[in-house]
Amino acid sequence: MAKSPAAARSEIRRMRRIRRIHFVGIGGAGMCGIAEVLLNLGYEVSGSDLKVSAVTERLESFGAQIFIGHRAENAEQADVLVVSSAINTSNPEVAIALERRIPVVPRAEMLAELMRYRHGIAVAGTHGKTTTTSLLASVFAAGGLDPTFVIGGRLNAAGTNAQLGSSRYLIAEADESDASFLHLQPMVSVVTNIDMDHMSTYGGDFNKLKATFVKFLHNLPFYGLAVMCVDDPFVREILPQVSRPIVTYGFDEGADVRAINVRHQGMQTFFTVLRRDREPLDVSVNMPGNHNVLNALATIAIATDEGINDDAIIHGLSGFQGVGRRFQVYGDLPVEGGSVMLVDDYGHHPREVAAVIKAVRSGWPERRLVMVYQPHRFSRTRDLYDDFVQVLGDANVLLLMAVYPAGEEPIPGADSRQLCHSIRQRGQIDPIYIERGVDLAPIVKPLLRAGDILLCQGAGDIGGLAPQLLQSPLFAAVEGQSK
Repeated sequence: MAKSPAAARSEIRRMRRIRRIHFVGIGGAGMCGIAEVLLNLGYEVSGSDLKVSAVTERLESFGAQIFIGHRAENAEQADVLVVSSAINTSNPEVAIALERRIPVVPRAEMLAELMRYRHGIAVAGTHGKTTTTSLLASVFAAGGLDPTFVIGGRLNAAGTNAQLGSSRYLIAEADESDASFLHLQPMVSVVTNIDMDHMSTYGGDFNKLKATFVKFLHNLPFYGLAVMCVDDPFVREILPQVSRPIVTYGFDEGADVRAINVRHQGMQTFFTVLRRDREPLDVSVNMPGNHNVLNALATIAIATDEGINDDAIIHGLSGFQGVGRRFQVYGDLPVEGGSVMLVDDYGHHPREVAAVIKAVRSGWPERRLVMVYQPHRFSRTRDLYDDFVQVLGDANVLLLMAVYPAGEEPIPGADSRQLCHSIRQRGQIDPIYIERGVDLAPIVKPLLRAGDILLCQGAGDIGGLAPQLLQSPLFAAVEGQSK
């Protein structure tokens, strides 16, 4: 019989001398989930952010005290400050905390405290963390295990990116972007893939990034479990260095958990799972693309190891309703002769863009892809410039928005106008540059044909464009979702 949340709270050891926890940048995707779990554990939570959002309003409704703007007085009553890597010591709240010897800890260290007395499952990797973590939460819930989870995106079925469960399990993303995932000491760790991203953290040294993933896996106890995707060449490269029990997954014939007979049909993907010493398992997920098959395989590997029965695995995967901004279908936009399917996606790395384009080609082979893409960070655009030129040229129609700076200064030659020029020189498509999101509707509408898929993709403020298009007077939204 599952414990009540109150009973679960009573069994969790509290942080001594800590009553009030203050989050600097509480509205961030990595911060708000931890804040919500701490609120549900009974701590006083306050936080500051630069603007009101649905996230800050939700936390406020749960009892958090929210401040708009960063001021020293916001943090004066705190027993500890939690900060993201985007916050530095010049922040007035951090400055007053340091002056008064109030502990200032990175968000991953607070997540590590939540994980300390639980059976932690940490999902790491350059791509696929959010979806894999969300699938795990869904399958564990279907298995009656009621996990606590902290996810970097909104789990559609739960309406939130975090939840306090009544069991011993805590499932969370492990963020390599600032190497803070080294704070975590889980029982199970996943590495979905390793790619060149956030390289400034690692001094531009890819070998250092790979070595950090090995170090992360060695935070497991000797009886823990490393779950690793052998389809990824760099995961396969570090595998011999890992001195912990390992389960591998992928399409590779040597994988311990392997997918065969994959079939794509619109939003649905069907496949058969082969596991060592187990009967084949036929499953489906309501997500397109082979990259999501891999995310599901990682989930199946862990669920099988934890003893979750096959019926619960099948139900948890087939009933999964997706994650916000991960190939999120908003509905149909009417055009002459029919409609187009409107999709929003968070992908901001060439490999993620390529995976989504391939998913569209597999699930809807007869449709054109009209892509609106917003590069994220000048440094990423510079470092991966040639890859962006190649992959973005695979759309049928491409509209490029100005680079979302994310606090960076412009870098000569690493901007969207230059990307347009380089893509045009390849001779496949003629991209269109868009300075502002508000200009999109009148520019894109004449380019659309009945049956197209219109994809808005990127990690910046492009996330608000899909709902804006639905409400644009130039489009009268059609209810429902295309399949």
